[in-house]
Amino acid sequence: QVQLVESGGGLVQAGGSLRLSCAMSGLTFNRATLGWFRQAPGKEREFVATDRWLGGGTSYADSVRGRFTISRDDMKNTVYLQMNSLKPEDTAVYYCAARSPSRIYSIATMSHDYDYWGQGTQVTVSS
Repeated sequence: QVQLVESGGGLVQAGGSLRLSCAMSGLTFNRATLGWFRQAPGKEREFVATDRWLGGGTSYADSVRGRFTISRDDMKNTVYLQMNSLKPEDTAVYYCAARSPSRIYSIATMSHDYDYWGQGTQVTVSS
């Protein structure tokens, strides 16, 4: 059974930083493309960042590029999202996601590109 457990959310002032973590089990982590998404109240879930395995590199949404960094630790089966220079518009529930290693190796920036999801962690940025 695949499990994804996020942590690290909270309340922070604008301009501050947070680091989200997502620990995974039940899948071949070092062969999984990983992603972060977020959903603000009344809005659809949106792509934030992705890290492709096999050194495939990272991609970011325009709204977070230069402020957020996705990284992975294959020894700990954990993916991180370092968020700096936070803005009130970054307020949302953040979800980590994993794409099954059995799927074709490709860019993954849509929700349907992923097979497994965490429960979400709230990030609130005050102005």
